[in-house]
This record gives sequence, structure tokens and C-alpha cells, in this order.
Amino acid sequence: MEQIVFFDMLREGLWAATIVSAPVLGIALIVGLLIGLLQALTSIQEMTLTFVPKLLAMMLVYWVSLDFMSQIMIEFFQVSIIPVITAI
Repeated sequence: MEQIVFFDMLREGLWAATIVSAPVLGIALIVGLLIGLLQALTSIQEMTLTFVPKLLAMMLVYWVSLDFMSQIMIEFFQVSIIPVITAI
């Protein structure tokens, strides 16, 4: 396999991983900021208050966007990985 093909597949794989992880990481950031703001305003410093809502929100977004994530990964494998495997 040529280096250009390898690095192109690597670049596309990193981009697919970024797109797949963006919804979950985005909601974790938003919920974390909201909980942090709530804690700063109310002076409640409970550790489970930050962990549990963030975990639940991330699980919900993961469940909702699972079809989107699967389509991105299927497209990546069909366009990038499978043609290289069949060419070898």
C-alpha cells in the first residue's frame, strides 16, 4: 500500500471519528456548562450532581444519534476501507 493511500485513509478515519463523536461530546459540554452554572449560582458542590445528569444526557444523545453514527461509519468503510482491501 502506498503512503498516500494510507495517509488519506487515516485522515478520512479521523474525520469520521470526529463527526461520530461530535454529538455526544457537544451535549456533554453543554450539560456540563449548565450544571456548572447552576452549582455556581446555588453554591451546591455535590459531585454526583455533575456526573449523573451529564451521563444521562450523553446516553440519550447516543441512543438518538445511533443511526446517524452508523451511517457515517458504514459510508467510511464502503468508500475508504473496502476498496483498498479488494485492491490488494
